[in-house]
Amino acid sequence: MTAKAIARTRRNVHIHRLYVRHEHDACLALIEEVLAEFDGLCEYPIYVKALVQRRRGRIQESLQLFQAATALNPHNVQNLKQVGRSLYLLGKHKAAVEVYEEAEKMAAEKRRDGVGKEDWEIHHQKGLCYARSKQFGAAAECFMRANAVSRHEATYEQLGRVYQAQENWEAAIATYLEALESSPDSPDILATLGLLYLRLGETYRAFEYLDAALARDPASPRVILAAGSVIQDHDDVDVALVKYRVAAVKEPNSAQLWNNVGMCFFGKNRFVAAIACLKKALYLDPFGWIISYNLGLAHLKTQQHASAFHFLSGCVKRKPDFAAAYAFLAVALAKLDDLENAKQAYARAIRLDPGDHLTRLNAAITLCNGGDSESAREMFEAHDQLWGALDEDGKVDAGEEVEEQRRALRDALYGSS
Repeated sequence: MTAKAIARTRRNVHIHRLYVRHEHDACLALIEEVLAEFDGLCEYPIYVKALVQRRRGRIQESLQLFQAATALNPHNVQNLKQVGRSLYLLGKHKAAVEVYEEAEKMAAEKRRDGVGKEDWEIHHQKGLCYARSKQFGAAAECFMRANAVSRHEATYEQLGRVYQAQENWEAAIATYLEALESSPDSPDILATLGLLYLRLGETYRAFEYLDAALARDPASPRVILAAGSVIQDHDDVDVALVKYRVAAVKEPNSAQLWNNVGMCFFGKNRFVAAIACLKKALYLDPFGWIISYNLGLAHLKTQQHASAFHFLSGCVKRKPDFAAAYAFLAVALAKLDDLENAKQAYARAIRLDPGDHLTRLNAAITLCNGGDSESAREMFEAHDQLWGALDEDGKVDAGEEVEEQRRALRDALYGSS
């Protein structure tokens, strides 16, 4: 090796040392000095400069530098992988896939020559590109191939997200359970499993995994929030509020947190506090349809019917297939004496959820109050059929208020017996 080559190698070692120490300014200064000395024909300094610029958010500049490094050494797979990564970060997913495929071919040729082994990262990154392009089948195939080469928690997480995007909950759960075999103490995977089981209504299993996640990461806002949701669903709102207080220290600007806190206060009949929390949640997430829905319920409870109409209208604009929002929107419209639009809202709610007996009961009450007794009787009879099909537990869960409303409406429509 010549003295000049030895000097360059030593400079490269120094550049590497500065980069891994995150002394980026000094690193760039040394790189510029080396590039000036060797007329810019130094692959490794250009490569590291590209890494630094990408860390600083200068993605386009990093792409150009990685391409320059590739031009100097077109057989370096690592250069191609970094070109693909920069293209991915720029949103050029199709171009990134083409680069990764070229890197894959190059790596395969080297393996045939007995150099290196299959690279899981290429398949993983291709999967990310396909996932961002919503080509979920191709993405899943890439992630599975990456895991076949070498298991990584990040790959399992991305594969699980692909299945969730396809609403294939069983495959998502199976993926995360498999991930636990290699990463049994991962709080992120445990928390994700808990959330998936919570989505499927399996509350006991959800809490089991969330509790395990909390044991490994007691300060995780995501896990605390999920565990609080389970506790809140079991009507233990005071314990849930204690959990949310811990999460609020870490994530004070979480819309979901303030939404849940608001509904805790709603459950305690503290409606002013509930509305204040829910409005903060809506400020943090203006497009959160569930927040608008909850604000509509809270304003209905406080008999602020115009405000309830405003928030429920916002909910149905963002979530047009949510039957309950139309049902309560109809209640607000009825209270505002807009009978025709209330009828339309009830009709939409019934089309979306024909098995909801309570919507039909409220519609019958509205029709009766509006003087349309014949339509009210038809609606009440439809409600009565659904009510008769309920088991005793279902009737008990409906509450005594429903029984009282049924009796009062029957007396109004058919006369007291």
